[in-house]
Formats: sequence, C-alpha cells, structure tokens
Amino acid sequence: MRRLCAVLALACVASVCVVFAQERPGWVIEPLNDKGWVEFSFETGLAVGTNGVLVSYGPALLTADSVQVNRATGEVIADGRVRIQHDDQVWAGEHIKYNFVTRILETEQFRTGKSPVFAAGEGLHVEATNDYYSATNAYVTVDDSSNPLLKVRAKSIRLLPGNKIEARNAVLYVGKVPVFYFPYYSRKLDEGKDHFNFVPGYRGAWGPFLLSSYTWFLSDELDTTFHVDYRVERGFGLGPDFNYNLGKWGAGSLKYYYLHDWDPHADSKPGADIPDNRQRVWFSYLADPYTNLSVRSMVRYQGDTNLVREFFEGEYRQNPQPSTFVEANKYWQNFSLDTYVQPRVNDYLETVERLPDVRLTGYLQQLGQSPFYYESESSAGYYRRLFAEEGVLSPGTNYSAGRADTYHQITLPQTLFGWLNLTPRVGGRFTYYSEGSGPGATTQEQTRGVFNTGAEASLKASRLWPGIHNDFLDMDGLRHVMQPSMNYVYVPSPNVQPYELPQFDTELPSLRLLPNEFPDYNSIDSVDSQNVMRFGLRNKFQTKREGKVVNLADWDLYTDWRLRTRSDQTTFSDIYSDLVFRPRSWLSLESMLRYDINGDDFRLSFHSISIHPNSTWSWSVGHFYIADDYSGSPTQLGDGYNLLTSTIFTRFSENWGMRFYHRFNLSDGRMEEQAYTLYRDLRSWTAGLTLRLRDRQNESDDVTVAFTFSLKAFPRFPVGHDAVRPYSLWGG
Repeated sequence: MRRLCAVLALACVASVCVVFAQERPGWVIEPLNDKGWVEFSFETGLAVGTNGVLVSYGPALLTADSVQVNRATGEVIADGRVRIQHDDQVWAGEHIKYNFVTRILETEQFRTGKSPVFAAGEGLHVEATNDYYSATNAYVTVDDSSNPLLKVRAKSIRLLPGNKIEARNAVLYVGKVPVFYFPYYSRKLDEGKDHFNFVPGYRGAWGPFLLSSYTWFLSDELDTTFHVDYRVERGFGLGPDFNYNLGKWGAGSLKYYYLHDWDPHADSKPGADIPDNRQRVWFSYLADPYTNLSVRSMVRYQGDTNLVREFFEGEYRQNPQPSTFVEANKYWQNFSLDTYVQPRVNDYLETVERLPDVRLTGYLQQLGQSPFYYESESSAGYYRRLFAEEGVLSPGTNYSAGRADTYHQITLPQTLFGWLNLTPRVGGRFTYYSEGSGPGATTQEQTRGVFNTGAEASLKASRLWPGIHNDFLDMDGLRHVMQPSMNYVYVPSPNVQPYELPQFDTELPSLRLLPNEFPDYNSIDSVDSQNVMRFGLRNKFQTKREGKVVNLADWDLYTDWRLRTRSDQTTFSDIYSDLVFRPRSWLSLESMLRYDINGDDFRLSFHSISIHPNSTWSWSVGHFYIADDYSGSPTQLGDGYNLLTSTIFTRFSENWGMRFYHRFNLSDGRMEEQAYTLYRDLRSWTAGLTLRLRDRQNESDDVTVAFTFSLKAFPRFPVGHDAVRPYSLWGG
C-alpha cells in the first residue's frame, strides 16, 4: 500500500511538473556543478538554488552563486558573482534583482558592456519610462579591465540597454588624472564612435609633421572625417571626408583636400609645373536601386601630377593613374546592358574618353532544345584618344571616332568517350568605324569583318593513394589530379589591318599570357590573324589535414604554338609556370615563371616563401625579377626589376612586437627601402613607432619617422592592414 501511494505521489508530482513546463516552456533552472542544487516549492511557486546555479528564460541567461526564482512573475533575486547576458549585452554584480519578463534590473553595484564599450557604477534602477536605467558614481570606458586606464566618469549616467549610454558633467580620466570635461557625453553601443586620430612624425620631404583627423558619426546615414595636417616644410593641409548611405538609393564618399604648399618642387622632377595651391576631389557612388540594376560612379580630380604621389602614397601605389567614370548595369537571365561614360578630368593623364560606350552582352545560353550554345557581345560609342599634355606625344596627336561592334559565336560542348571534353566553336565579328577627327586623326571610314573558329579540348584524370602517410609533409592520404588541355584558335587576316584603324581598345603590357579566344580577347581594335594552339597542363596533389582536403601542390604550365606567325611573332611563345606548394599548414612556397625559349632566358621570375609557425613570429621572403623589354611593341614592359624582399614579424612578449621590412635591388646592390616598426599594446590602445629609409638613387634619401596609435575599440586600420599596406603606418 505504501509503495502504491509513493507511486501515485510521484505521478502527481510529475503531472504537476509537466503542466508547469507547458505553462512556462522557456524556463531552465539547473545547477552549474556537482555541488550545486535546486529546490522547487509548489506551494509558493519559488525555485531556490545555491552553490552555483544557471537560470535561462528565452534569450536571457543568468548565473550566480545563489538564486531565488519566481516563475510566475519572472523575477529573480541573485547573489554572488551574478552575470546576466541578453543578446550581446552583459551585466555583472554581486546582488541583482532582475525580471526575465519585463527585463527590469536593479542592483547596488554593476558592470555592463556591449563590446567595445563598457560601464560600471552604483545604484542602478529603472526609470519611469521602463526603457532607460539610471546609475550614480559611474564611468564609461573602452578598456575591458576591472581597473581601466582610460575612462569617462560622471556622478550619474543613463543607459538604454544595447543601444546608448548618456552622461552629464562628465570628466575624461587617464589613470587618476582628469584631462577633459564634457558637459554632456553620449556614446552609442555600436561600431560608429566619434574619435580622434593623430600621426606625428618626420619625413625628409616634409620635415616634422602632424597628421590629425576627427571623425563624427552624425547618423546611420552620414559620417564625416575632417583632416587637419601640418608639415613644417610644406605647410597646412586640410579637408573633409563625407561617407553617406542612402539605403537602396546608394552609398559612397565625397573627399576634398587642400594644401598651400610652401615648397611645391621639393619632391618633383626638375622643370615640373607644380602650383602652390594644390587640391584634390574624390567622389564615389554605388547603388542597387532595383533588382539586377546597379549604378556606380567615380570622380578623381587632382590639381597636379604629383599631389597623390607625394601626400597619399598608399592610394598612389594602388592606382597611379586614377580614372573618372559613370556606369549603369542592367542584368537579365541571359543578357546584360552596360552603359559606361568616361571623361577626362586630369589633363596630364592619357585617357580614352568614352562618350558613352554602350555594351549588350549575351551570356552563354542554350539554343532551344538543340545541343548548340550561343553567346554575343555588341557595343557602340564615341571615343576620344587624348594624350597627356606633358607627355612625349603632344595634344596635337589627339584623335576621335565613332565605333559600332558586334560579335556572335556558336559553340557545341560535348563529352566524348565519357572523359574527353570537346567544345568546337565558330563566330564572327563586324565593326564599323567612322572617319577619324581631331588634329592627330589619320583614319578613314572603315568596315571590318572578322571570322574565327577553333575548338577547346580538356580532360581530368585522378588517382588516389589513401594509405600514404607522411609526418614531415603532414600528409594523410594523397590524390593526384591531372588536367591537360588544348585550345585551338584560327582567325584569318581581317579585311582591314589594325594600323588602318583608330586605336582605342588595344593590347596592354602584361606579365602573363593574354586570352587568345573571343570574346575573352577584348582588344577590339587590335584584332589580327591567328593560327595558334594553346597547350596547358595542370597538376594538383591533394591530402587531408585536420579532416579537410587541401592542396599540397598546385602546378599550372601553359604556352602557345603559333602554326602561322605574324611578323611580330615567334613560333613558340614564352612558357609560363604557376606553382603553389604547401608542405605544411604553416609553410607555403609560391613560384611564377616566364621563360623565353627563343632567347633561352627568363623574362619573369617570382618566388616567395612564407613561414607562420605560431603567433610569436613569422617570416616572408621573396625574389622578383623582370627582364628589360625594349622590343618597341605596344606591349613592351620597359625597365626591368631584380628585387629581394623580406618581412619579419616577431612578438617579444604579450605587449611588445616588431616588424622588419627590407627591399634590396640586386641589379646595383642597393638597399632601396627598409622599414622597422615597434608595436606596443597599451591595454586600451595600440601604438606603433616606425622608421623608414628609402634610397631613391638620383634623388635625396627619404627618411621617415612616424608614431601611430589608436583605441582598440575603434582601430585606425583593420586587422592585418599594416602588413598588407605598411605605408599606412607613416601616414601614406
């Protein structure tokens, strides 16, 4: 009988628990360890726990040494190492009263934060609005430490959890020293934070300098950065940067910079016409207002040839000849329409103006239910070839003309024998040129027709050796994938030769082999006869590391065999080799070669080794060689290079690190550039002291010393930016 009563009692308890669980499905109350325990009272509806308890309800989670939970009202009273997390907002204290349903929180002392902003204070309680919290004797900081170095302290603050912190009559402290007073201080808990940036230093062409800026985040749609720079030997430079975001109607930037240069010829070539008043304008715009429609624009004006090279080195290294354009693209499933306008705004740069260039592209698509596929590309526009006013060719050689071009091709992709991929093709191009105009025009009205045919063949073969293991190469099995290919292109001589046409879209100098088939070959005005086979062989060796398939080695070889050569060609082109070898997860080797089999010489050689064994040190060394090329062809490379580079990073301790960079010219035995950066972690801040030396051969040496620092919460540069673009460390 007793046993039956016990069973019935347990069943009743279980049924009550089930009913209660159905009423409150989000509650979880459980001990954190073996010593913890939780006790439920069905009379009071309270749950009591001690020795480490976890409580969660919906997205909120609480941990404490002891808790008392009222599941009916949602209120929890927690003591001892209390920690509450709701989304990405965290609260901590020793005694906290919190309601999981209303999210009302009260505590005597607290710490809270949503990275990268943290706050602490006393007497936190909810205001009548039920949105804001008030606290006394509080501070705000970006230092995630119990004793922050940098903080804003106020007698009272207001917090809107997950959104904003406000303080009145606040004082900025560095350590225990007050340094600035804020009548009103507000900080949003998101990525946009108002802040200063300073880069003091010395540079040979500038003298001592201070580059400073202040960034305001005015709203979610607009922020601005105002620059005020002083260079002792060059004068003051200033200007604003505006970044705007209009939602689907576009986003972009507007930048202006003005410098009254006290010595404009200090870093320019003799005879260069450089004004005292120097300025630049940068405007960018990108919008996707409707599905499959994009609009983008870029305007880059600079008042003289050297402004960006001298004062914005990073931008100059990325693009020494900035372009200005407006482009609109509309996409459909099989077609796209592109309108491109490119005027010239800098007279000292050579430019092909496109006023406009309209292009309709038909993507590769199946023709009905047939095995044939079709692709096309058609364009029309008015073009002006404008030479630099200070270049070898004077403005008296400028010319312009209209052009309409259309290209269509049919392909028949198929697989033979289950392993051979074969794609024969046939196509044709028709181009109309108006009579050339302008002082340098020499061409007449022309119509040109071009026929092309050919075929591409490729296959993929592989073999697997699952039993191969090698600790030295970190190999767990081995797979070899081989991909030979052949691409034959035949183009008979066009009825009009390139020299009879105005040259707007021409072949440009390139270190690698240019495409030889249409429409990938897009130098419309340089189209000439071809009878060539391109051979390629790609080998991949793959293995498993940490359960993932990775490429141990990836090697690509290719060259052209010209069955019928033109006067400017040899029977065989250069042989190209691209290799990436990763013998270990922390070790990689890369190689790019271009070998001239006719001259028995390397025209290009690039090799690099990168070692990253741990977070304490890393080393990358590279060799870059380009042979001199004065062939006189439009694609000649000009002066060559023979450079050895090295980058070493080492971390001395948790707070100190250093980077060494060297670039050595092997041709004349000259150290062209060397840079040394010492890094210091200052808890809330990171700092870098850089020394750079440049040997500019026939010009004076360039010596730069710069000090950069920024808050960790609002870094001046993204992680790794200083390694990829080291010139940012000295204000370039």
